[in-house]
Amino acid sequence: MKLLTVNLGRPEASVHTNGPDGLTGINKRPVDGPVQVSDPGAKGVGGSGLAGDAVCDLRHHGGCDQAVYAFAREELDVWEKELGRPVPNGFFGENLTTSGVTVSEALIGERWLVGGELVLEVTSGRIPCRTFAGQVGERGWVKRFTQRGVTGAYLRVVRPGTIRAGDPVEIVHRPEHSVTAALQFRAVTTERQLLPSLLAAGDALHSEALRTAREFVAAQRS
Repeated sequence: MKLLTVNLGRPEASVHTNGPDGLTGINKRPVDGPVQVSDPGAKGVGGSGLAGDAVCDLRHHGGCDQAVYAFAREELDVWEKELGRPVPNGFFGENLTTSGVTVSEALIGERWLVGGELVLEVTSGRIPCRTFAGQVGERGWVKRFTQRGVTGAYLRVVRPGTIRAGDPVEIVHRPEHSVTAALQFRAVTTERQLLPSLLAAGDALHSEALRTAREFVAAQRS
């Protein structure tokens, strides 16, 4: 398992974003050389965990629970065939394009050691938005991506470190529950009856998803 590329985005104007400045950093591109990764701070204040990576709408993106976004090259290849055009690394807005890692099936709370120094922890799947749809430029993209349910994974930074393309990715901890990033995504989007099952992941879960699951359970009991 390895890191194929580390991808960073620069602020670009887009008519597809609701960001306050009309800018987005979704169009990420592979970079050469080392990149420092650290906890960016709370959502709404902190952006990306990767130095030099732009997060332009802090209301919905970035922060501790969404510090890093990873997507498997194998799944990009599936989309490439379906769309009939190239899907380069970083095009889905991912910071890390991996090889040999089943990213969407990673367990919430699963920890990755990247490059021998950086430790990341899976928090959730990625919910597609208007900006993502505009980036891809395909009709009905949000629905198509949601139906596929292969979302990649957001990760928080447990231990900061420096990474670069080609670094090994090692799973150093797997929790005992069965809540994957893909299951979490389905629970908060199309299959809300699954929300109670998310509680098995505990505090490792993205804080917003954890709150949603707890509120759902409380409502069911009232």
